[in-house]
Amino acid sequence: GVRPVDPATLVDQLRPWLGEEASSGDLPIPALIDVTLTPGGADAKVERLRRLMAGLSPKIRVEPHAAFLLPLAGLLSALGWLAAGIVLLMALATGAVVVLAARGAHDSHRGTIEVLHLMGATDVQIARLFQRRIALDAMLGSLLGFVVAACVILLLGGRLIATGSDLLGAVRLPWSGWAVLAALPLGGVLLAMLAARWTVLRSLGRLL
Repeated sequence: GVRPVDPATLVDQLRPWLGEEASSGDLPIPALIDVTLTPGGADAKVERLRRLMAGLSPKIRVEPHAAFLLPLAGLLSALGWLAAGIVLLMALATGAVVVLAARGAHDSHRGTIEVLHLMGATDVQIARLFQRRIALDAMLGSLLGFVVAACVILLLGGRLIATGSDLLGAVRLPWSGWAVLAALPLGGVLLAMLAARWTVLRSLGRLL
């Protein structure tokens, strides 16, 4: 489809970059025509369109949107990998902290553990006590982290919308992204429970 861009709309889009000079008439603003291509073979279609337009006037320029968005797409991809790396480091750090906390709790309650053994408690039952306590602490920390992360995302979203840029204003976190964000605290609690259970059971096994 072909749609000439309204000059007033073009001036509104240029005003954040050029200021009020964009509407003064002193700056030469070229006419803009928005062309939407059918799916498939975009490069060949753009090249054919460029040749046709060159036959009409050498001053006509054909600029694919992808050429401008490619650096932004690369930046978003890099940020995605960076976020994944940060989540992985957080998971490793959480596991290490839980292991150290479980070992310290086990050593400080060794006398109580011996009494529980004498009363007939199994290693699994004792490990569950540590597991529940650490799970509660991890749940509290995860909920606090989720609230802070949600507030930061909403704050950044508000600032992007305030820029007035259609491109930046269109940046939205989809529902799937919110679902992943909500799943991270649950994953952290599960990781803490498994790490505590493994650590305590291993420590109890060394006492035998």
